[in-house]
Amino acid sequence: MHNEIPRVAAIHDLSGFGRCSLSVIAPTLSVMGVQCCSIPTMVLSTHTGGFGAPSMCDLTDYIKLTLKHYKEIEIDFNCVYTWYLGSLEQIDHCIEFCKSYPNALKVVDPVMGDHGKVYKSFTSKICSRMGELVAVADLITPNLTEASILLSQDYPKEPMTQSVVKSWLVKLSQLGPKMVVITGVMTADGSVANFGYEAHHNAFWRVDCEYIPAQYPGTGDLFASIIVGSILKGDSLPIAMAKATEFLEVAIRTTYSYRTDKREGVMFEKALPYLVQNNVSRGYRSL
Repeated sequence: MHNEIPRVAAIHDLSGFGRCSLSVIAPTLSVMGVQCCSIPTMVLSTHTGGFGAPSMCDLTDYIKLTLKHYKEIEIDFNCVYTWYLGSLEQIDHCIEFCKSYPNALKVVDPVMGDHGKVYKSFTSKICSRMGELVAVADLITPNLTEASILLSQDYPKEPMTQSVVKSWLVKLSQLGPKMVVITGVMTADGSVANFGYEAHHNAFWRVDCEYIPAQYPGTGDLFASIIVGSILKGDSLPIAMAKATEFLEVAIRTTYSYRTDKREGVMFEKALPYLVQNNVSRGYRSL
């Protein structure tokens, strides 16, 4: 089946309030001209970052049932894209989903932690099994904490040199994915940058980030979604990385100027027009 509009099976949670996960992924992909088929792993009243204990409905079984139905009615996908997974069963279902669409681009954002710490809801077993999902991926987008978990490395306490980052990228690719992006790396030259690697070209890429003194939930979701949308629309990995980085700089800077409650996430709605301008991003460099 040929899809005139690229089609993504997005296996993520859905928070009713607080801009993250499917609430930002679906509109972002749509604006980029990509069909987002949402497959919620759980539904929450809010995200878990500061609003207290949310109302929550687990949808683990729904993933498997959805795959069964899609195969019965012969729906095809150009991409299978997974994010936060809260149980071993959800990881199993996502591996099955990926294997059911061998020709689709498999993108895994291996959400497990941040700032050097594993999220409280993640057991060592889940973190270990996340490596099995990474092994069937074509592209992964871990932050530095998640990269260290996947590699069983200590979280860097000092800024990283480019040579060390490159070695981490290669080691992550050796786990299975041929494309790797590590986000939010503090570098030895005093910058914050996103780094990418393409094994089939042995090519390394760097995109520097403009520092803004604020942190918001959902930025990783937006970054990975733009990477997905850009690649499906024909962009190269470095151009996709630059586009995602530039978009987040616009969205974060806009949000910061309004001094809104950080728990609400970035005001990405005001930045979405940037994604339809089709400008060629050049803010990357080869290493």
